[in-house]
Amino acid sequence: MSAVAVALAPAATEPATACAHCGLPAGGGQFCCAGCEAAFATIQGLGLGRYYRQRVLDRQARAPRPEAHAPRDFSRYVTTDAAGNATLTLAVDGLQCGACVWLIESVLAQEPDLLLGRVNLTTRRLRLVWRGGAARAEALVARAEALGYRLMPFDPALLAAARDRTGRALIRALAVAGFAAGNVMLMSAATWFGLTQGMGPATRALMHWVSALIALPAIAYAGMPFFRSAFAALRQRRTNMDVPISVGVILVSAMSLVESFRGGLHTYFDSAITLLFFLLLGRVLDHQARGQARATAEHLLTLRAADVAVLQPDGGTRRVAHDAVAPAARVLVGMGERVGVDGVVEDGHSTLDASLVTGESVPAAVAPGAAVFAGTLNLGPALIVRATATGARTLLAECVRLIEAAEARRGRFVVLADRVARRYAPAVHILAAATFVFWWVVMGAGVADSLLTAAAVLIITCPCALALAVPAVQVLATSRLLRAGILVKSATALERLAQVDTIVFDKTGTLTEPMPTPLAEADADAWRTAASLAAASRHPLARALHAAMPDVPAARGAEEHPGRGIALAVAGGTVRLGSRAFCDLPAAPAATTELWLARPGRAPVRFGFEERLREDAAQVVAGLRALGLAVVLASGDQAVPVRRIAALLGITDVHAACTPADKVALIERLRGGGRHVLMAGDGLNDGPSLAAAHVSVSPATAADISQTVADVVFQGARLAPVVEVLRLARRARSAMRQNLALAIGYNALMVPLAAAGLVTPWLAAIAMSSSSLLVLGNSFRLQGRARRWT
Repeated sequence: MSAVAVALAPAATEPATACAHCGLPAGGGQFCCAGCEAAFATIQGLGLGRYYRQRVLDRQARAPRPEAHAPRDFSRYVTTDAAGNATLTLAVDGLQCGACVWLIESVLAQEPDLLLGRVNLTTRRLRLVWRGGAARAEALVARAEALGYRLMPFDPALLAAARDRTGRALIRALAVAGFAAGNVMLMSAATWFGLTQGMGPATRALMHWVSALIALPAIAYAGMPFFRSAFAALRQRRTNMDVPISVGVILVSAMSLVESFRGGLHTYFDSAITLLFFLLLGRVLDHQARGQARATAEHLLTLRAADVAVLQPDGGTRRVAHDAVAPAARVLVGMGERVGVDGVVEDGHSTLDASLVTGESVPAAVAPGAAVFAGTLNLGPALIVRATATGARTLLAECVRLIEAAEARRGRFVVLADRVARRYAPAVHILAAATFVFWWVVMGAGVADSLLTAAAVLIITCPCALALAVPAVQVLATSRLLRAGILVKSATALERLAQVDTIVFDKTGTLTEPMPTPLAEADADAWRTAASLAAASRHPLARALHAAMPDVPAARGAEEHPGRGIALAVAGGTVRLGSRAFCDLPAAPAATTELWLARPGRAPVRFGFEERLREDAAQVVAGLRALGLAVVLASGDQAVPVRRIAALLGITDVHAACTPADKVALIERLRGGGRHVLMAGDGLNDGPSLAAAHVSVSPATAADISQTVADVVFQGARLAPVVEVLRLARRARSAMRQNLALAIGYNALMVPLAAAGLVTPWLAAIAMSSSSLLVLGNSFRLQGRARRWT
């Protein structure tokens, strides 16, 4: 075996025992995680251990060998700042709602040396900052994993795979619960009608046992997401919303099983499985609403070159990781490669697609001495770049940090979920316990009847309607927008869009068309000559020039000089199309982007390029003002073209020559003044400001990174979708408030009836289901004919 292979070989570990539930390595214990322990206890409690034993054996046969798993070393992913504080960013698998966020953060807050423990529900990231060395990471991770969540080094691919697995598991659980609920309800209906039609005890008992055979396995399977979460919370001596749900389902199932053994008149398997069906429906909707959440910083990181070709003293190259490049190293960037470092061009002439940095669609010409940045794409010949910043010190990495800092802000619904999680579950438990004591002690009812009344309270107070109130509106509204060519990527974007009172526009590619319009006071011969030369180039300005006269054939023998222009040798001299310097003209400032045509014996001709406003830009700006919004223009362009566009649109609040930090500072000032800012832009230079804004939109013609960062992406050549999404967001906010009012009103009406013993568990399930359907019906009012913007 080679030395490299030996070095990469995993270290030997002690043999790990198999988990008693899933069969995966358990690390020397009986279970691999708290979730499996909860699942095992639930299955045993329902008497289904023998049913699952063969499944465990099958999983053990398929599981990887324990010795193939090396212990995780999180200390490798820890970074330390100048103050000695350690930072670790992890992906969290198993997050369901704001209660999960509160539970993880409240447990980690007990660690005395922890400075920050923040969970981002949208991106499912946990960021830890603590005093001390990297070795402390293992203990902090263990505290979070003890709650039943799985933590892993942040890897977008792993997180996407985990999210897909969770989605598929929820769909399977929903399908099982729906199938079982439909069949058990049929059995229950037959039993109810049989009570008035003289059904005999033997037939009734058969119906009850058939219902049990259908319901109990389905409850054990479909209830796992709730049972695991509840068990993990109880292990930490805490409660969450899943605890009363689990208690109610298990209590009703156990009581029904007892009644089946006793030959009683009533069982309530239908109540338990119907309850799970509607709970899972809410969770699936929520998962889908959050499944399109943006993955901003991780997409930014994919723009970095996987490795970099570093020139060696002997003239050869050695490819190393981008963060392993030493400062002042000489890097070779070939055609079609992304620049992996920030640096200065030392040798070579080329053009770079810098739209991810500048936001401008026109590639930039670079020559020796020009500054280049990581993430830009080399469109021409190879360059030699002297590195000035590498790894985490590049502009690209700085944009990542700005976006992560902006995303760390808490949404209003997350804060509300935290409060509900702290108060809802204890209140429900106290109410159910008080109901049981009242009926058993005060009213003298039997234990079974008192338990059923308490179970009815647990079921009827289930937050099904509350769980559906927001996700249902989000899914239906976003599906309508999607039919109109508007993609809403963030689960909380609609709520934030409804609060917008200020919109900040970028100029190029947002208010204007991506393709500039060539302008020149020239004769037809000059236009044809310029178009024929331009046809031989792929430069965007050349393409725009040729698009003005598409029937003109390309000039034969034209030679392109990257970053400078195109030349064609003719009788009497050379025809040139390009920059002032390329055409041997004196330097002079220009108000717009330009190309020059120089022909032997003729005066040079200037072709200016005017950016065209989107077709309905002025109408949209007027419409936004009609909605009561303040409109701001902030661009990285120079003052002259920016103010010209602002004048055409009637925008008076104008900011030109803005760097990414300037745009973020502008948005922070607006937010500091109490404004809710919508940012509309494209390009990497807009990435931090898109993330810093209260909510953000981007056109589909924008750079990929802007579409990734933005909460909303709209298609088509028009700006009208911006107005459409704002209007629908306000309607969605009204629907959310109505749904919440319906859900709260339902509880205020039905809970006293259940506590008074006027509602049985099956009636509680019907009432709970009706409230959920009422909320869904109100949400469906958002569906309508969507207009497709083209």
